[in-house]
Amino acid sequence: MDHSFPHLPTTEAAVAALREIAREFHLEIEVTHDIGADRTSRRSHAGLGVTTDPDGSLPHEAYVELGGTPRIDVRLFPEDDALITVEGVEFHDIPRDEVPAFLRSCYSGLAHVHGKRFPPGYRLIVPLPGDRTYKEYLPMINLTRWLSGRVR
Repeated sequence: MDHSFPHLPTTEAAVAALREIAREFHLEIEVTHDIGADRTSRRSHAGLGVTTDPDGSLPHEAYVELGGTPRIDVRLFPEDDALITVEGVEFHDIPRDEVPAFLRSCYSGLAHVHGKRFPPGYRLIVPLPGDRTYKEYLPMINLTRWLSGRVR
C-alpha cells in the first residue's frame, strides 16, 4: 500500500475525512450509519439478533451521499474498503485510506473520461497521488452531462 495516503483506521475516521472534503469543496453531505453484524450489507450470514462479530466488536458501515457535481456516493465497509459511485459508474474495492484522494481527484477536475474509436467505448479514469489510477468502463448511453464534459 502506498503510504502517501493518511491511514483511516475506522469507518468513523473515514466519515470525518469525507465531511472535511465536503467542507473543502462546499458540498452537502448526508451520512447513514449501519452498526452491528445484522445491519451491515456484507454480514447477511449473521444469525437473527446477532449484532457483533465473533471477536465481540460491532461492525460499522456507512453510506455517504455528497451533493454537487459530480454526483458521488460512497459506501464504507467494515473490511477497510469502499464502493464509490461517480455519476452512476461504480468503483469497487477502493481501499478506505484512498477514498479522500479519490474524491479530491473527482471534485478538483483531475478525473476524466477516455474515449476510444475502436473498439468504441469510454472509461472513467480517476488518478490519485503516487501514480495510482482507477479506471472503469462505461457505456456511451450512460454519459451524463458531467461525464460528457470530461471526454478527452
